[in-house]
Amino acid sequence: MEETFDCKALKLPSDENGDVCFDQLDDGGANDDDDQNHQKFNNQSPCYATIRSESLIRIPIASEESFFLMIESEGKCLPSDDYARRLRSGKLGLSVRTEALEWIWKAHNHYGFGASSFCLSMNYLDRFLSVREVPKGKPWAMQLLALACLSIAAKMEETLVPPSMELQVGDPKFLFEAKTIQRMELMVLGTLDWKMRALTPCSFIEHFLMKISDENPLSSAVIDRSTRLIVSTIKDIDFLEFKPYQIAAAVAISVSGDRQTEDIDEAFSSSAYFEKEKVMKCVQLIKDLSLISSSVANVGSGSGQSVPQSPVGVLDAARFIYKSD
Repeated sequence: MEETFDCKALKLPSDENGDVCFDQLDDGGANDDDDQNHQKFNNQSPCYATIRSESLIRIPIASEESFFLMIESEGKCLPSDDYARRLRSGKLGLSVRTEALEWIWKAHNHYGFGASSFCLSMNYLDRFLSVREVPKGKPWAMQLLALACLSIAAKMEETLVPPSMELQVGDPKFLFEAKTIQRMELMVLGTLDWKMRALTPCSFIEHFLMKISDENPLSSAVIDRSTRLIVSTIKDIDFLEFKPYQIAAAVAISVSGDRQTEDIDEAFSSSAYFEKEKVMKCVQLIKDLSLISSSVANVGSGSGQSVPQSPVGVLDAARFIYKSD
């Protein structure tokens, strides 16, 4: 059950209906508390202006103990357990989520942001939608929410971040002033309890690739293929039932090619956290979708495949590469 917006806590205008704070977000107004809170976030974001934009974040491979702590903490920054079910049932607007995802990808691709910021943007969006209801009859609301999620994620992950107003690329239906975007960012931050250092599959992928791959160091081809598959899982709501580390493990297995089951078991034998049944279910889902994509690709006119500029296209291209290799 969705909660009403805690507009007072965010210093946003509201009335007894709660969601009217969305009505006021596009007036461009803000108060001193808004400015101070927003500046504090920009100045103190732990990752702000420190991480370069790459296909994946290159982080040192964690020890088993520290990696287990990462897995324990990932559950604190995930959508509610019934989120995927509500999307499938129609209680939440799946088409609206897809529209927001497509816009985030377009802006993300325009600025050449890394995969981590895209995954983080969608983590924020899904967590927000799982506990807050975007008012119906306000077509601008979802675009503003998507813009705020991307803006925050970029500040957390990217080295060079344009002003929030400049993120509005690709002929958007609505244009928002900086103060309006700022206030929406504050609403997102408050809704997510300021827990913005969420872990995504990008946080875990290199750990699993190093465990299962014969390559050391990892090749750019393996990294790129893993990135594409990770991005594809963000688009498909069927993957919402899996935890980020499970998706990362499944992607690592999927790009490992002809590795046998016993090799995989040996690679993860020392990992107490490894939930084989869930991970292999995720692997099978990736394979099933790859078979569908491969059959579609065979209808095409030639072997040359370009990478389309949307998560849907990236999904198909990633699967084609996986099947071809």
